[in-house]
Parts: sequence; C-alpha cells; structure tokens
Amino acid sequence: MLDLLQQGFEAVFTLQIFGLVLFGTVVGIIFGAIPGLTSTMAVALFLPITYTLGPAAGISLLVALFIGGTSGGLISAILLKIPGTPASVATTWDGGPMMERGEGAKALGLGVVFSFLGTIVSIVALVFIAPTLAKMALSFGPHEYFGIAIFSLTLIASLSSGSMVKGIFSGLIGFMFATVGIAPVDAIPRFTFGQVNLNGGFEILTVLIGVFAIAEIIKVAEEVKYEKKATIKQVSMKGIKGFGFSMAEFYAQGWNFVRSSLIGIGIGILPGIGAGTSNILSYIAAKKQSKTPEKFGKGINDGVVASETANNAGIGGAMIPLLTLGIPGDAVTAMMLGGFMIHGIQPGPLLFVSQGALVYTIFAALIVSSVMMLVCEFYGMRIFVKLLAVPKNILLPIILVLCVVGAFGLGSRIFDIWTILIFGLIGYGFVKFGIPQAPFIIGFILGPMAETNLRRGLMLSDNNFMDFLTQPISGTFIGLAVLSIVWHVVQVIRGKPGGVGA
Repeated sequence: MLDLLQQGFEAVFTLQIFGLVLFGTVVGIIFGAIPGLTSTMAVALFLPITYTLGPAAGISLLVALFIGGTSGGLISAILLKIPGTPASVATTWDGGPMMERGEGAKALGLGVVFSFLGTIVSIVALVFIAPTLAKMALSFGPHEYFGIAIFSLTLIASLSSGSMVKGIFSGLIGFMFATVGIAPVDAIPRFTFGQVNLNGGFEILTVLIGVFAIAEIIKVAEEVKYEKKATIKQVSMKGIKGFGFSMAEFYAQGWNFVRSSLIGIGIGILPGIGAGTSNILSYIAAKKQSKTPEKFGKGINDGVVASETANNAGIGGAMIPLLTLGIPGDAVTAMMLGGFMIHGIQPGPLLFVSQGALVYTIFAALIVSSVMMLVCEFYGMRIFVKLLAVPKNILLPIILVLCVVGAFGLGSRIFDIWTILIFGLIGYGFVKFGIPQAPFIIGFILGPMAETNLRRGLMLSDNNFMDFLTQPISGTFIGLAVLSIVWHVVQVIRGKPGGVGA
C-alpha cells in the first residue's frame, strides 16, 4: 500500500496535476465563499473539462474543487452570517456572533484549521477502513434510514431558542414546504396548483439562499437605514498571530474534534444525506455534551469547530461508498461518478485491483489539496476581513446579485429566483418574530427522507409498522428519539436553557 501511495504522490507532484489541484482548490474556495455557488456547482461546471484530461488529472481536479468548495463556505458564514454552502449552515450560529464582537479572525482561524484536520482524518479513514465501513452502510435499508431521520427530527427541540413551540412550528413549516412536488413512491403531484415548476419541489440551495442570505440582506439593509455610517463592523487583524487562537484553545477542542470527525465520516458514508446534515447534527451533539450549552449561538469556539470539522470530514466519508461500491455519498460524488464514467472507469470493489495506481493518486490529490486549502485560507484571512471595509450599500447589492446568479445557475429557471425571494421573506419573518431558522432547515432536509423511507419500509413489511421497532438499528434510533424528547421535556420543566440561537 505504501508503494502505491508513493506512486500516487509522484503522479500528483507532476507539473500538470499539481497545477490543476492548486487551481481547483482556489476556485473551490471561491465557489464555496460566494453564497449560492457551491462545490456541487463547481464540479458540475468543470466536469466537461475533465474529458480532455487523463483520468488521474481529471479526477484530481474534481476532488480539489470538492475540498475547496466545502471549506470555503465558512468565509461568508462567519464574516457575513450567510452560509456559503449548505455544509456551513451551523457555522453561522457561532461564527457570526464571534465576528460581531470582534473575534472574526479567531473564528476564521478555528474554521480553517479544523476544516483541514477534519478532511485529513476522513482521508485516513478512506484509505484504511473504506471497505468495512462501506459494507456497513450498504446494509442500511428503508427501516434504518427512517429511524435515523426520526431521531434527527426530534433534535429540533435542541435547536429551539427560548421557545420549544416556536422550534417545532419552524420544523413543521420546513417539512410542509418539503412536501411540495411529486410524491415519493406513488408519484402523485402535491401542492403544485398546476404549476409545472413545482413538480420537482423546491431546491435545497434556493431555500438556504432565501432563508439565510436574502433574509440577512433584508435585515442588514433595514439596519443600514438607521445608521449614519453604513459599514459592517470591522475585524482587526492587529496583534493576531498565526491562526488567531492559542494552543490551550486548540487542545480544549480535542474531544469535540474527535466526535465531530466521527459524525462527519459516518454521515458522509450514508448515501444521500451529506454535509448539509452532518454539520447541524455535529453542532447539536457538541451542544448536548457541553458544560455550558447556554453559550451556544452566542459565539463559542465549540460551535465553529463542530460544524467545520464535521462538514469536511464528510468528504472522505462520501468518497468511501463511491470508490468501494460505486455508490455516490452525496451530490458532489454523484458528479464525480460521472467523471469516472467519462473515462470509462467503473468505481467498485474491482477498482482497487484494476486501477490501483489511480485510486492512490486520488488519495494523494485529496491530501495535497487539503494542505493547499489550509495555506490558501491562512494567507487569505487578511484579504477576507478586508471585504468588510466595503460599505453595505455597495456590498449588499453585490451579494444579492451573486445569490440570484447562483439560484439561476441551478436549472436556468426564473422560477428559482422567485423562490429565493419568497423564502427570503419567510426567513425575514422568522427573524422578526423570533422563530429559529435552524429547525426549518432540519425539517426541510430530513422530512422527505423520513417520509420516503417510511413508505418504502411499510411496502416491504406489508404495512406492519412493528418492523421499524423490531429491526435492531431502526428500533435503536427510534428508542433514542423517544429518549431525546423525554430528556428535553424534563430539561424544560427544570427550567434549564435549551436551544441554539440560529
């Protein structure tokens, strides 16, 4: 294995592939940092280009775009409180408040370092334990996925700041919007009102852009109206050494890092869930395990570390089923599957035998791109914070245009532009009435997963719901869901602080 890995590094350090990896990492960071442009879109745009490259060069470019795009989302999430990608939603909850009280440089430093470490850990998992973990994920059926979804949905209570009722209401609204479109299994149109554009439902990216980005733009624009000087609060880099945090603060995140890495890798392995979910679940886990949960949502290191570790750890996790079973773990690896197909390569168990050199070149490209991401974002920190010197009346319209371009680029539909505006108004209404936005996103993402797997599971068991309880894995998760609800109710009765300020 070491010989193959050495060959992989030798291939990556050729002028062509090294240049492509550097280019892909930088472009990925830019796509991740701009709200509305994601690593998925970056890979989709550059996929045709790989046709003219060799397999090693083409796939190396794609993995570099993947790594850069996933990490880049933390930049706008912290500096503008607008998640650049679905994978950086939870980063805004503490990264934004840290920026507002002048600790933006520290938040950026923590995000960059733990993005790098999360990626490296997931690559190690990919190299050493890929086959075993992939086989475990393959054993998951509708019953298991339903149990996971239900358990995750019950965590909405943990994301409810102040009022559990408001949190549940927010989650239900998210689930309601997720039911729009063609129903799973029986393909019956629901709540489309004869509009063809609604048949496919609402894209997760347009919903995120609307609820977070557009809502934040409206909110900040409203504040600008009453300000004499329309500039965003500055982040001083004076006296900042290294990544902006001490070694004591670094070591204090040890267990948080390990736990978040395991969550990110585990969620990444499960097909169809992805970093958009893992960063939120990791954040919730960090809050539940914290001795000071009331500080979450107000600007605590733990929140940024949990989110950024998990979303980047999902990179290696998502690559595991792709390479070992030919099953993409998320939208980006689905695009990569197309990249393999373009070159006539079929990912799966035989890939390690027939294309061993290529596999280890991919491993080397992942590692090299991770180091490049760390270096580029470290030296770019000074540039990122200077963006805040731009007056709001100039910056906000630019962000709005980028959001519109990102939404339109999804499917070249004007409908998607209207969608982000509608969800922007909904998100702004949430802010004005003190309704948390995070449960809305959880309900929107996981609601369809719960419904689809419930119906599939019932079909397999002749409408006998008891199978969900008797299957070991699904039964365990449903039991944990019940315990989660009971635990939160007890906490509320005792009057202990609950949710996250989202």
